[in-house]
Amino acid sequence: MTADSGVLTGDFAADVARMDGLLRPEASFDLVRREYECGGARLVMYYLSGMMRSDSLEKLLLSFETGAAFSDAETFAKTSMPASEASAVTSCGALVGAVMSGQLAMLSDAFGATAVVADFRIYPARNSEEPENDKVMRGSRDGFVETLLTNVSLIRRRIRTPALTVRRVTAGKSTRTDIALVYLAGKADEAYVGELEAKLGGLRTDSLVMGHASIAESLTRRGWWNPFPKVRATERPDAAAATILEGGVIVLCDNSPEAMIFPTTLFHFLQETDDYYFSPLSGTYLRLLRHLVFWLTMVVTPLWYLALMHEDVLPPVLHFVIPSHPGDLPILVQLIMTELTLDGLKLASLNTPNVLASSLSVVGGLLLGDFAVTVGWVSPDVILYMAFVSIANFTQSSYELGYAFKFLRVLTLLLTAAFGGIGFGTGILLAVLLAATNVTLDGRRQYLYPLIPFNARALTRLILRRVKDD
Repeated sequence: MTADSGVLTGDFAADVARMDGLLRPEASFDLVRREYECGGARLVMYYLSGMMRSDSLEKLLLSFETGAAFSDAETFAKTSMPASEASAVTSCGALVGAVMSGQLAMLSDAFGATAVVADFRIYPARNSEEPENDKVMRGSRDGFVETLLTNVSLIRRRIRTPALTVRRVTAGKSTRTDIALVYLAGKADEAYVGELEAKLGGLRTDSLVMGHASIAESLTRRGWWNPFPKVRATERPDAAAATILEGGVIVLCDNSPEAMIFPTTLFHFLQETDDYYFSPLSGTYLRLLRHLVFWLTMVVTPLWYLALMHEDVLPPVLHFVIPSHPGDLPILVQLIMTELTLDGLKLASLNTPNVLASSLSVVGGLLLGDFAVTVGWVSPDVILYMAFVSIANFTQSSYELGYAFKFLRVLTLLLTAAFGGIGFGTGILLAVLLAATNVTLDGRRQYLYPLIPFNARALTRLILRRVKDD
């Protein structure tokens, strides 16, 4: 027998036995089963103690003592339940889902083949704080948390119109995770919203414990070999609200502090909230600088290695790129080794306690770099270029995009070492092809839009910070 099939029969003893078998309250100490008798009616309640408001439960029990009127389930839910959300349910699967999500389910011999579900939930939640990886110099300091309703409220606080629509979808066979689609009616494409809702509701997966990452992987089973990220995420309510006002769609996942942004293109990753908290002139400067620095991270080391391969034809003005102390190891080996070492230091800092993380990453990097240069393994020029690449990756907040550029940078470097200028050009062309053919989740726009297909007005809006974005 599965929890997703069958309805209540109206036989109180049989229905209680069936729910006992589905919920297994004897196997979990926090799943409570309580029996009562009130006004000649027998009833059984199921709920999770860790998600139940104790004051609301006391009000409910007090109503039993004062003689609550037990008639049909619909009337009881509307008149006798001290909860803002109470409804009558006939499906066993719906009852199990309600209990496991933190709601209270009540069966009674006075309800017949219907049960009552009431929402007395309270979730453990942390305070809304500024996201660590998406900070701003100016602007609000709040951020999304792991509670879905709190995240929806943070958006509604900024968009106070009835046109703001929130649709709920449940996915995950085991987790039964709540997903919310948030958009502005009249601005967003209703057909696309319906299509996205159908995709989320039809997910064939057992769990969504990794939040938006699990959703992205479930929606795009193919194209996993493409390093470019499929979707952009933000932990900032102001950025999510701005996307909604521009006609976009936000997907929120319970237990995840990140909002998925649709539609997503490559150029959206290089937009930052700080751009809009400064004047148009300053915002445009910051955005252009971000584009310049980040695009350089992919080509700076392959281009330098290509220059070293043809140093005999370099003009005198560029001779400064030739290292005076090349080191004992080949330059190619030094670059690859430094790439791996930097990733190793990142992993070490992630698993280091906060009080030591900063000192480990800084001091560890300095010591390793200094020792490598002193013993002659690595050239100081390699340390310089790789330090630029490592720091420049933080000009944008997406770790996935940073690693995509890292993979393509290493591939271009290897192709350059093998085939020279032809290999360098092939690496750049391959990167463009991977970006152009990336499988996106929105399905309405190309990943390189508005460059492919070309839209001059949209491209200008993404690159330049205008006085007003229509």
